[in-house]
Amino acid sequence: MSWEGFKKQFNKANQYMSEKIGGAKGTELDDEFVEMERKIDVMGKLIDDLIAKTQEFLQPNPASRTKMMVVNNFSKVRGTTKSVPYPQAEGTLGEHMIRHGKDLGEDMMFGDCLQEAGEVFKQLAEHKYALEDNVKQNFLGPLSDLQNKDLKEVNHHRKKLSGRRLDFDCKKRKKDKGANVTEEEIKLAEEKFEESKQLAENAMHNLLENEVEQIAQLQSFIEAQKDYHKSAAELLDDLLDNIEQKRNEAVSRPRKEFVPKSSSRISTASNHMYDTADSYNFNHSPPTTKKEACAKALYDFEPENEGELGFSEGDMIKLISQIDENWYEGSVNGKTGFFPVNYVEVVVDLPH
Repeated sequence: MSWEGFKKQFNKANQYMSEKIGGAKGTELDDEFVEMERKIDVMGKLIDDLIAKTQEFLQPNPASRTKMMVVNNFSKVRGTTKSVPYPQAEGTLGEHMIRHGKDLGEDMMFGDCLQEAGEVFKQLAEHKYALEDNVKQNFLGPLSDLQNKDLKEVNHHRKKLSGRRLDFDCKKRKKDKGANVTEEEIKLAEEKFEESKQLAENAMHNLLENEVEQIAQLQSFIEAQKDYHKSAAELLDDLLDNIEQKRNEAVSRPRKEFVPKSSSRISTASNHMYDTADSYNFNHSPPTTKKEACAKALYDFEPENEGELGFSEGDMIKLISQIDENWYEGSVNGKTGFFPVNYVEVVVDLPH
């Protein structure tokens, strides 16, 4: 910074302190300008809040948002283009319905209903993704442009105006106190102040007068919501009709009579009874529980980036998901993160 520039900044700071602490009177802006500034400040807070709350509305689970952000940042660091979408609750529920419906077997009508409901919930998730894309493009995108371009430009002019106003008032105050400040310097400072005021005024006016476009963006957001809920209602209506039909089929099915079967013939011979009991106990061991997906560490892994999971050779790592062909997500020793596939040997694979 040049000496002249430093001196100008010092004079502005001096004028600012004189007004805030010393009670010096600065040039007052007209009421219309002050009101426009108030509306611009409200608009700035409004846009910040709308963007944040709309994103929360589209992706309500903070843990899932954080995980998605970490994985996507992690992919960027690793130079991969893979991005992980937000897991829609409807899609997750649908997958579980389908899986358990299949497990029940073909002879269970309830299993069929679960599978059919699961497919519809997965469709709802796809509609949610379409809604998300629509809102990002037609509502959040324009809001971000308003935040990063128009408002930024307006506030740039306001900041410049504030600096030139301080410079102008500082020169006037010094002149009044007998300092060596020429009329030409004061006139030049006033001209710059008026120029900045006009630029700031025009920028604020243009932004505030752009209501038609802003209303249209809000309208597109509401229309996207309406279209999503309309599609969802149609899918659920069809599902309800099909489920009702299956329920009626289940009602009309003849009930199967259950006749308990003896596991062994009862013998009056005591030795035979003991043999039978022993045979029963041997052949009816408790069912084995489903093992948790896990892998054994083949080597030590030292994390280099945020989100990576460190471990030592021989550690047993719980597998949570496979990010891509090169990376797993897992947990060990109370920590969760990502690690390379080729550092571990899978003991129990993830369910497919």
